[in-house]
Amino acid sequence: MASPSFDLAPRRSPTGGTPLGGSPPGPRPRQWQLRLIELLRRRLERSGADGEDVLIHAGPGAGKTLGALLAFQRLQGEGRLSHLLVFCHRSSIAAQWRAAASQLGLNLGDWPLASADPASGAGLLLSYQGAARQIERLERELSWTSSARVLAVADEVHHLGIDPEEPEAAVWGQAFQRISQGCVLRLGLSGTPFRADNLAFRAARRHSQWERGELVERIAADLTVEPRQLIAAGDVRPLEFRFQDGWVDHGRLGDTERSALSVELRESWRARNLRRAIQPGDASSIALRVLLQAQRRLDRLRAAEHPEAGGLVIARDIAHARRITGLLEEEGDRVVLVHSQDPEAAARLQAFRQGEAKWLVSIDMCAEGFDAPRLRVVAYLSTVVTRSRFLQAITRAVRMEAGRCGLEGIPRQASYVFAPADPRLIAFARTWSVAEPYQIRPAAISTDAVTAGGASGGISLPLQALAEGVGEVIRLRGPELPRFLSRPA
Repeated sequence: MASPSFDLAPRRSPTGGTPLGGSPPGPRPRQWQLRLIELLRRRLERSGADGEDVLIHAGPGAGKTLGALLAFQRLQGEGRLSHLLVFCHRSSIAAQWRAAASQLGLNLGDWPLASADPASGAGLLLSYQGAARQIERLERELSWTSSARVLAVADEVHHLGIDPEEPEAAVWGQAFQRISQGCVLRLGLSGTPFRADNLAFRAARRHSQWERGELVERIAADLTVEPRQLIAAGDVRPLEFRFQDGWVDHGRLGDTERSALSVELRESWRARNLRRAIQPGDASSIALRVLLQAQRRLDRLRAAEHPEAGGLVIARDIAHARRITGLLEEEGDRVVLVHSQDPEAAARLQAFRQGEAKWLVSIDMCAEGFDAPRLRVVAYLSTVVTRSRFLQAITRAVRMEAGRCGLEGIPRQASYVFAPADPRLIAFARTWSVAEPYQIRPAAISTDAVTAGGASGGISLPLQALAEGVGEVIRLRGPELPRFLSRPA
């Protein structure tokens, strides 16, 4: 069976001596990571403001963290860089950076350091919030960066929003800009480089262009690695979608109005339908059917091919999450419930990663930066229907476990997403595996665009109704792959 294109083992000669090809000992980069190294090398050779910022859009599972560290290590060895500053928005993500750096023999310290010399070691890990709160102290202690060759990395850079009407309101973005202004290069990393508020963000260059007689601004990544590329390489799993349709009744008994979930284009009605559809006690039973289908799929996966597989439910709020947890536990399933108000949340997440429970139920802690390769099923029962939030949630299930790479062919065995048949969610699912340019403050999306399945320029993925009539399951398959990559039936 094929292994993923990323290999953590050093390439050595058959006799066990010097690494093959003259490369330094350590991981063998993926192809896109080699392109990243060359891109940063060329930007460091350029002069002027245009060479300061680099934006990388790489889907979950691409290896952004390790790729950035490999690039820094390579360019440090060439004398082009001296130190690294990594900004993260969560302590759990900082821990992942620290662990990845240790694999390469790099020492990343947490700021503030116990040592009096902040320039010792390879670099520092900082949080966006900590940087914003102690900006003056940081500027004093990091004054040495202006005389060194420092690479500043903004992880999940879309958090650094910039509002041109209120520039001082974007505290995180302003803090990053001030602290990194002495660095020779700023590298922004993101798996979902867009924001629900349609603002620009730091470490990203704007591109203006005329469209239909109107000047629009877009942010386009300097290097893009699409999920469909990673799927074709066997680095991540494809996704298959199951959207539960149904009728939603509004009003009181005897005076009700019925609305079809999947075809409702009136925005107020669409939002109201989804609020009802995610409730387990609603008369439509849409949420219960979503949970039941997800539960059955996970049981089949665990019985047939992946005994350690787990499931994730994204809930609306804490009360909603507790209710879903109770329903799953009534069926005899072991469940871990996490939310931001739980002081034991980090320990519970780690327990789930290690296989303690069958299901993980969460609200806002498992969308971005959460890594649990055993996840194979996601049930999305939230009223948050921004593209970034939806994609962050469902792509938790695309990562490959290292121990399973030799057991599965390419493309890998699919993971599954279950959700109510909300028109917006269906539109997002159609284009989840392709990258689209991010438009700053775009015009309102028309209903025609929603029914067409997303922004223009993306590829249309096959949408197939298993049976006609509202109330059935709508099946959305993943990207079509070349025949020679398809598994035999």
